[in-house]
Amino acid sequence: MKSIIYRRYGTPEVMQLLEQPEPIAARDQVLVKVHATAINDWDWTLLRGQPLILRLLSGPFKPKTSILGTEVAGVVAALGDGVTGFSVGDRVYGDLSEAGFGGFAEYVSVPEKAVHPMTANMTFEQAAALPHAGLLALQGLVDVGGIRQGDRVLINGAGGGVGAIGLGIAKAFGCKVTGVDKASKLGALNAMGFDDTLDYEQTDFTRHGQRYDLVLDAKTTRSPLRYLKALEPGGRYVSVGGYLPKLFQLFCAGPVIRKVTNKQLKILALKPNQGLDRLKDLFESGALNCMIDGPFALADVPAAMARFGRADHLGKIVISVV
Repeated sequence: MKSIIYRRYGTPEVMQLLEQPEPIAARDQVLVKVHATAINDWDWTLLRGQPLILRLLSGPFKPKTSILGTEVAGVVAALGDGVTGFSVGDRVYGDLSEAGFGGFAEYVSVPEKAVHPMTANMTFEQAAALPHAGLLALQGLVDVGGIRQGDRVLINGAGGGVGAIGLGIAKAFGCKVTGVDKASKLGALNAMGFDDTLDYEQTDFTRHGQRYDLVLDAKTTRSPLRYLKALEPGGRYVSVGGYLPKLFQLFCAGPVIRKVTNKQLKILALKPNQGLDRLKDLFESGALNCMIDGPFALADVPAAMARFGRADHLGKIVISVV
């Protein structure tokens, strides 16, 4: 099978398209013929091996995993012993971040619990865009953020994979939503349905005077006290990604801030694949907009990864494997 391989940490140029043996479905595993995959922060972080503390898990000198790819959508090609929930030919999708990754290939063998049935009206490209970014948005806004009907919501990093899906979820709650990203993306964000947009290079959302009931931040880069200024009394801030030192500050300061103020600062610990049924319901209702950047071919993964690293993408970078 064709797959994108990397054997050392570095820039996207270390990735190569190579032929590899097709995996075999072991016990309690399904073999998935991958039709589409997507790029996200896990892939970017593991490729570079940064921050260095991550290498305690991913391999101190070279990566333990040679094939990246966190999200997949495809068709079950074979069943391992003990699999009862799927049949050959089923269309499935899922987040592989706790199942060894491997989506940048024509086939991947994963535990049965790592994939879920696709809805009938969902394309493979749409399905690949949902599991990771969609659940960051859903769990961040609903489960951790406690979104309420009519909230004023701000999404920082709105032009990425989380933004479009988060917009749909917030609109389903009747919220007014502000999106923050670079100037080149603001026109597209307005067209997607954001009520207001901010260019982060010109306007600091923590200092421009507006306050929000709920902030979903995919790009945490500020100290915790700065975020308090952007929250209404009783407001909630939820980080779903950002710079490790700032996340550590947030982790330490959040409980203290909650005790001395009526505002909450939280970090989402993503629960992979938990909530896909809710995402499917929102998708089927038309509430979710899977904004796809691409799709790119499997051979173009290095170029697509570089695009992700520059934050030039709009929505989710999707790779079409077949």
